[in-house]
Formats: sequence, C-alpha cells, structure tokens
Amino acid sequence: MAMRAYRLDKDSCMSKSPLRTLFAASLLCAGISTSVGAVEPEVFLYNWFGFIAPQTPKEFEQETGTRVQMDAFDSAEIMQSKVMAGRTGYDVVVATSNVLPSLIQAGVLQPLDRNQLSNLSHIDPDILSQVAVNDPGNRYSVPYLWGTTGIGYDVDKVKAALGDNAPVNSWDLIFKEENISKLKSCGVAMLDSPSEIISIALHYLGLPSNSRNPDDYQKAQALLLKIRPYVLYFDSSRIDADLADGNICAVVGWANGALAAQAMNEKANTGRKIAYSLPREGALVWSENLVLLKDAPHPKEGMAFINYMLRPEIIAKTSNHTLYPNANKDAAEFVERKLRENSWIYPDKKTVATLVPLEPLPLQLERVRTRVWTKVKSGT
Repeated sequence: MAMRAYRLDKDSCMSKSPLRTLFAASLLCAGISTSVGAVEPEVFLYNWFGFIAPQTPKEFEQETGTRVQMDAFDSAEIMQSKVMAGRTGYDVVVATSNVLPSLIQAGVLQPLDRNQLSNLSHIDPDILSQVAVNDPGNRYSVPYLWGTTGIGYDVDKVKAALGDNAPVNSWDLIFKEENISKLKSCGVAMLDSPSEIISIALHYLGLPSNSRNPDDYQKAQALLLKIRPYVLYFDSSRIDADLADGNICAVVGWANGALAAQAMNEKANTGRKIAYSLPREGALVWSENLVLLKDAPHPKEGMAFINYMLRPEIIAKTSNHTLYPNANKDAAEFVERKLRENSWIYPDKKTVATLVPLEPLPLQLERVRTRVWTKVKSGT
C-alpha cells in the first residue's frame, strides 16, 4: 500500500489551491518534520505519511512530557525492509495487517504488555478477531485504523459510457472487457499494489484471495492481462487526485481517497459527482496496526504512546483527519458526524460480512505474485 492520508477541509494552506494542488497539499500539510536535537523523554514513531492527526503528537507531549519524533514511509515494502534490517532507532511502527506475520516470524517485534494497555478495552472485539488472523492471540499488535479497497468513480462519466444500468456495484465494471473497454475513453486507473489487486482478481474468479496454488495466479494474470489495454496506469499516489480533477473516471482504490475527491469537488463547486462502491462480490478490507519493535530504545514511552492512541477521543481526531475508520468501539461520539454516517467509510454489518481480509502469503508465492504483477503492469 502507499500514501493513505487525506484531509477534507479547514487547512488554510489549501484554501487557494486548484484541485490537483489542493489534493497534494492535503498530504503535505499533514506531515510533521522531525526536529533536530532530541529532548528526553521521547518516543520514535515510524508511520505512513500524514497518518496521524497533526495535533496529536504535541498533545501527547503536553500531557506526558514525552516528545514524539516521527519518520514517514509511503509503502509497506519500504517499512518492512527497513524494520527487518533492525537497529532502526524506532519504537512504535504502524504495520499493515498482511505484513504482521513476517515481522512476527522474523522476531523484530516484542509482545505487548497488556498490563500497560489500560485502554485496550475500547477496541472493537470483532476487529481484534480480524487482526488475530495475522497476529494470533493479538500478542504483538493493536489495531489503529482500517479501510477498504473498492471502486471510486465519476458518476456522470460512467453513466455516459455505460448507461443508466452501469454495474457500479459489481467488479464486473472493471473485470468485464465489454465494460472497461467503454471506460477507456474517460480513463481507468488502479493502485500499484499487487497484494490488493491480485487478491481482488482471485476473489472475483471465485478463487481464494490468498490462494496457495500457483496455478491460480496464472488465472488471475490472464484476467488482468485481458483488461490491461484499458487501464491507463497503476499508481497509488495520484489516482484520487486524478479522479477529483476529472482526468479519469474509475479507480480501484481506497474509500477515503474517493471521499476526499468528492469533498474537493464539492468545495470547488465543480458539479462533478464522485461515488464509491463496495462491490457485491466482496471488496478488500485491511487494517493498520501499532506494534513495538523488539529493539525499541524507548519501550516504556512506546507503550505509553500506544495506550494513548487507544483512547476514544484521541483516535477519533486521527479518523477525522485521515478519513479512515478506527478500531475503537467507543470513539463514535468523537468522530465527525459526516464521516461516522458515511457508508463508504463505515459500511453496515451486512456489507462488512462480504469484505475479504488482506492476508499474507508464503515467500515462494509472494515471488509468484510479484512476477505476475510485473507482467500485468508491462502488459506482456
């Protein structure tokens, strides 16, 4: 996965920007630079770019006296390779659900002392159960934010291309050649994420989304190569900006990106309508989780920070900032109503039951998937 954080409004540095600049600014304004000259006590956080409410680190410091130093990454692969190498100097890391098993098996995480997590009771037990698929017993991680991968689209452009009965509630919109070929003129893009796109393709074919059968990946490859001529590009950082600007009309992407694109069009009064679909066959669901590194230089402060982020009123600020739902069952009253009541972000239980979890693969099959992705992106 790649850049995740967006902001709807209230950022003065965004107020005079055109849509593309506005979208980029929403990412840039979320960052907090690491300052020189450490102040003790401190905690070092390694997180997705902009994946925390800007005021939260400062408020943590004001309350506890512990300064938060932050570095950012924009892909899970970069984070994983850096953490695996060890001696990073980081204490707390945000790790995607399907990366957890490899980090646990490599021995780079330390079990979380629940006696130091007094706020753990706020976490939704259903989400804990989902995370337990990748972290048995929830020993090494606590869920932070979560999200879905579905279809974002320009309502009017898709309707113009496919008519009133466009299958926007189905992956048929993307994976049936007769549909995507008609969308080529207005532009289709996808995340540059093999773990997500190939998992979705497998599920669409009626195969396990994390199949252990190498032959299944050849079937997914055939499906993706069939529609490849109609995909404009694969990129995780620009698809939602292009959707907001009208440069493309359909994306396989994240819910919060579509919501940000919609909000920017509403703010700019363009008249363009953006929507998001969780296809009836099942969209992808994943979580981002807080972990403590085994060689954390400040484990006590790291645990205190994790516990702080489990407070309902604290994590709600990050949901409001990033437009991602959080895993805290008691945070709803602090989440902005327009976000809390948005079915793209907080789908109902019936829809949640159809979601497919992002899961890890053995190294041998990871290599198979990587080869498939290389061929799909090149179109050969």
